[in-house]
Amino acid sequence: MEAMRGQGGIQMLLKAEQEAQQIVSNARNLKMAKLKQAKEEAERDSAAYRSSLEEEYQRKISKNTGSSGSNVKRLDEETELKIKSLKDATKQIHSEVIGMLIKQITTVRT
Repeated sequence: MEAMRGQGGIQMLLKAEQEAQQIVSNARNLKMAKLKQAKEEAERDSAAYRSSLEEEYQRKISKNTGSSGSNVKRLDEETELKIKSLKDATKQIHSEVIGMLIKQITTVRT
């Protein structure tokens, strides 16, 4: 009788362990899906931002094409500096944004 109850307890523990593993697996899969989605969104945003910078640059070049060569050169230099500073700012913020995204994704609310 005691052996039957002990075996039932073991079966119950095994079943509980399997359920726990399933829950952990589901949570891990959900987390990975959210991380993938966040990465894709960040890449899309980055591409859109890069595209808008390129458009602005091309617009300024075409606007000043008729002016003297020195103005075009100056504008190119200014634009390159501005793009570089914006890229640097993006690099600085990038890790913070990724950190916030990961924190939001990995935080479990009950």
